[in-house]
Amino acid sequence: MEVKAQLNNLRRSPRKVRLVASALRGLDAKEAENQLKFLVKGSAPDFEKLLKSAVSNAENNFGFSKDNLYIKDVIVNEGTKLKRWLPRAYGRASLILKRTSNVEVVLAEKVEGKDRKKVEKAQTIKDVRPEKIKKKAEKGEEEEKEPAYARASVGEEEKREAMKEKEPARFESRSELGGEKEFSDEKRKTTGARGFFRRVFRRKSM
Repeated sequence: MEVKAQLNNLRRSPRKVRLVASALRGLDAKEAENQLKFLVKGSAPDFEKLLKSAVSNAENNFGFSKDNLYIKDVIVNEGTKLKRWLPRAYGRASLILKRTSNVEVVLAEKVEGKDRKKVEKAQTIKDVRPEKIKKKAEKGEEEEKEPAYARASVGEEEKREAMKEKEPARFESRSELGGEKEFSDEKRKTTGARGFFRRVFRRKSM
């Protein structure tokens, strides 16, 4: 059985990446990791990450043993090319291609089934809410949520009551006049209106 891991759009040219790929083919997983640690190539760290990912996939998803794994194949294909321009003489421009690589590592077992572990399936989490809704529907009970505007109005009433307790004289005079809004709000409105007219009819000083 084979286990694969893929790395897309690696910012290295395929020609340079294939040098590392050819050195890894046929090696054991542990031996390949040791080789990559001391290999002086630009793509060696990326290969090391990819190999670790493939080994973890094999161990966690299929229960393979790391000692029984080897690199069956390393496939390097050309990815997307980034096109850039270089200014040249007489106003010309030459094309630069910044190449990328798509790398795929294929692992397999040396001896099939050796030291293989049984993988337990992840337990699915049940959604309890639909059952509750069904039970409520059977009983004839429906959830009644208080709307946001109602909650806001309750908060405003509490604030007004607190203000009445602190300054009863102001609210008594206002109730006699028949006003319902706070004095501060009215003051703000009047000052705002005056400021608007002043801005409109303002004359520049010579």
